[in-house]
Amino acid sequence: MSDTDGEDADAELIAALRDADAVLFGEFELSHGGTSDYYVDKYRFETDPTCLRLIADAYAERVGDAKLAGVALGAVPLVAATSVETGSPYVIVRKAAKEYGTGNRIEGELREGEEVVVLEDIATTGQSALDAVEALRDAGATVNRVLVVVDREEGARELLAEHDVELESLLTASRLLADR
Repeated sequence: MSDTDGEDADAELIAALRDADAVLFGEFELSHGGTSDYYVDKYRFETDPTCLRLIADAYAERVGDAKLAGVALGAVPLVAATSVETGSPYVIVRKAAKEYGTGNRIEGELREGEEVVVLEDIATTGQSALDAVEALRDAGATVNRVLVVVDREEGARELLAEHDVELESLLTASRLLADR
């Protein structure tokens, strides 16, 4: 893929996110407790078939042969759509082990030493992605990459790098918010 193709894909995804009204402006409290003058609403883009297809296509180009993992609940539609696109199986990483049924923290089949790529929706601090990486590593997986739709550029890349994990984003906040 040439740089021009990448720019075209970025522009198409940005247009789709905006068409889905997934980029909102105002004052918003974020999950880590901070505030922001913009919000990327993952539920608006994850429930929009055009956005979901574009994201799954972009993720499919990047994941290789690795098993996929999605962080519950936000990344489940992304990992499911990408799994269908690639034919690769996936697991779901819960924020905590459930207290009923099997009590699993990781749902789906995961083998010792298996290479896994974590798919996420939005990265701000990177803590939720890191928690998923650590749970997968504790279960015996090899995890070196996290793919996100939007990197808010607020420390996630640096936090993950401290744990030998590369953050790759389809879009950065600065690119998404340019020319708004």
